[in-house]
Amino acid sequence: MKTTGKRTMNALVLESNSTLTYKKVPIPERPKDDTFNHYLVRVKYAGICGSDIGRAFNKKAYYYPLIMGHEFSGVIEEAFKGAKYKKGDRVTAFPLIPCMKCRACRTGNYAQCKNYDYIGSRRDGAFAEFLYIPEMNIFPVPDNVRLDHAALTEPAAVALKGIRKLGIKGGETAVVYGAGTIGNLAAQWLKILGCGRVVVVDIDDQKLEVARRIGLTTVNSSKEDPVDYLESITGGEGANYAVEACGLPVTYRQALLSVSNFGRVAFIGNLSRELKLTPEDMSRVLRREIQIFGTWNSDIVSQGMDDWSTVLKFMDNKLNIESLITHRFKLEEGKKAFDTVMSRDIFSIKVIFEI
Repeated sequence: MKTTGKRTMNALVLESNSTLTYKKVPIPERPKDDTFNHYLVRVKYAGICGSDIGRAFNKKAYYYPLIMGHEFSGVIEEAFKGAKYKKGDRVTAFPLIPCMKCRACRTGNYAQCKNYDYIGSRRDGAFAEFLYIPEMNIFPVPDNVRLDHAALTEPAAVALKGIRKLGIKGGETAVVYGAGTIGNLAAQWLKILGCGRVVVVDIDDQKLEVARRIGLTTVNSSKEDPVDYLESITGGEGANYAVEACGLPVTYRQALLSVSNFGRVAFIGNLSRELKLTPEDMSRVLRREIQIFGTWNSDIVSQGMDDWSTVLKFMDNKLNIESLITHRFKLEEGKKAFDTVMSRDIFSIKVIFEI
């Protein structure tokens, strides 16, 4: 945690593996950077991502102490001469800070940057009252969008990038494996972009009920085989598109088995364990000429059509965010918030901090 300023702020600090402390820390000084101009942002809301769990409790932090948090929204606290935005403007921010020197950066493919920095993991993040953000990473929040909902722009953009790879034409059948935050958002995007029928698969009836309430078809895969179900509703053909948003070997395989001839599969979930496919599985992929897409993070170019701008255009309009926020905590309740996310006895989808 590289902070040297004299002013202080409250923050939830990962002191060491499994040790979170709410404490006063120095507000960081404005970065001395020839590449970017930075705003000081007062954080208002920040979401807990699944990656924060591994970082905090599975020894995946790059260093200690660390302030996590990369899903957030807030207001401009301090700008700079010639700034595009002014104090008080409501904003959210793309957490990946590109090097601007590698080949990927030169073509605007910042998610593939070889030497990127990252808010909340490689540098201190949003589980604090303030942080500095480069101007190119800032996105203004429209007046019609609630600021707490804007904190989920990042996962909504991640889901959108994966769905855009599928090349939806309209009227098709799609299936999403996983009814958590990313899976639910992916299913909503499939519907928004024109799929005629979207099926969400999970084993958690409470998550599936959230999906049903916003108009999605659901299947509990602990009670019914989703591959058989999809064949039954498509005349034996299978879905046109499948999206994996769990990261489980069983759902990776089911996604491949769910699609029709020339079907397309997007893998969004990070695979948690070894994936084993049979020769018959791969024969199906080959014979059906299934296309497989990997996707990571989100895109912020071309401006106006990028994932982040698109999310903010649809948020609180056709994109339902409120249904995903199941718990809200103050930052000083950090331990309770993380316990809620990890508890098997407490239902949760998205847990956010009100800072």
